[in-house]
Amino acid sequence: IYFANPYSSWQRGTNENTNGLFRQYFPKGSDFDTYSEIDVTYAMDSLNNRPRKRLGFFTPNELFFTEKGCT
Repeated sequence: IYFANPYSSWQRGTNENTNGLFRQYFPKGSDFDTYSEIDVTYAMDSLNNRPRKRLGFFTPNELFFTEKGCT
């Protein structure tokens, strides 16, 4: 298990990158009561189908739903 120090975002690179991608759909400080379930599902599907360098340019969905994720 890896623990990052408080206020040390550079120690969690992939997490911070994902947060940045998430902010493309929901700006910081957004009130989620103003978003519909469809909005959240759209963002989730878009992010899960976006190729990631860290994953060998596979998408998270490709790795999760195929044998590639089992290696």
